[in-house]
Formats: sequence, C-alpha cells, structure tokens
Amino acid sequence: MRKKIKMASSSEGGRLNEVKDALKVVKDISDLLNTGLDDDTLKVCVQLLEAGVNPEALASVVLELRRAIGAQEASTVIET
Repeated sequence: MRKKIKMASSSEGGRLNEVKDALKVVKDISDLLNTGLDDDTLKVCVQLLEAGVNPEALASVVLELRRAIGAQEASTVIET
C-alpha cells in the first residue's frame, strides 16, 4: 500500500513564508533591543501572545525567570 504525500498548496507555502518572515522580524527587533532571547524562546513567546496571553504579564514572567536563573547561577558560582 502506497502512502500519498500531500504537497503543500501555494497558499500554505505562502503562509509558511509569511510566518518565517514575521519571526525573522521579531528576532531582528529582539536583537536590536538586546533582549537575549533565543529563537526558540521568541517562538514560544509569540505563540503565547497569539493565544491571548497578556503581553505585560508575559514580560513580567520572563524578567522573573531571568532573575531566578541569575540568582541560581550566582549561588552555584559561590559554592564552587
């Protein structure tokens, strides 16, 4: 039994290119603002925003996570 491979329609391919272009613009802005967020983190943030998460709440969570990671890294350096 042969499986049929569904080819992406031109509209699906166009949508994919739009998404890639949009993520590139978001990454460029992120780099200009020196956010330090990598591509995967930015993708997750965009997905959360598209799902309706409050942007200010998301920013607060990102900042809090950075503080927690910084504190953990500092305590690890002191202990070693």
